[in-house]
Amino acid sequence: MEIYLVFVDAIQNSNKFWAAIVEDGNLTVQWGRVGYQAQTKIHTLGNHQRAITKFHNLVAEKKAKGYSESQPEIDASRSVVDIRRAIQLLNIIRPAVALQNFGDTYISALNEYLKIVPTPLGMQIDYHRVYRTVADIDYQQELLNSLLTTPAPQVAAVTVGHAPEATAEPKVVSLKTISKNFWRHL
Repeated sequence: MEIYLVFVDAIQNSNKFWAAIVEDGNLTVQWGRVGYQAQTKIHTLGNHQRAITKFHNLVAEKKAKGYSESQPEIDASRSVVDIRRAIQLLNIIRPAVALQNFGDTYISALNEYLKIVPTPLGMQIDYHRVYRTVADIDYQQELLNSLLTTPAPQVAAVTVGHAPEATAEPKVVSLKTISKNFWRHL
């Protein structure tokens, strides 16, 4: 049992993650700023059920504070609905960047986009400069669109006497690794 949560508020300079995984009687929790080295705490709880209970309690606390579920990277196994919503949000962000109009609609779309696609933005978020040009947005849209055209991994049916068929590996677009050059201006 595991979860990855994010809390994003570009105006308040928040771009945090919180992740937890239950293994046997242990609950491992990691947290920090998206794209930076995580802090880790291991709760040794003695049995699996106590670890699950602690997991659910901590997740409820984080969600009550405004954290939402996400993934550390976005790949073809991510819901098509999430990928399409991210593309829609970039379509809202695009004219704001073109016109340099960073009002409430832009901020709201940016915050929601960063919840779907956690992106390292540095220690100090300058929401005016997250996207420098429309070309930056177009590039991210291309990456997201490529996930929609990538087949989801297939589960091969194994029958007696037959080797399993090869399955397609899901295409992974980690904006953390792509961003080494893309986000350099921040």
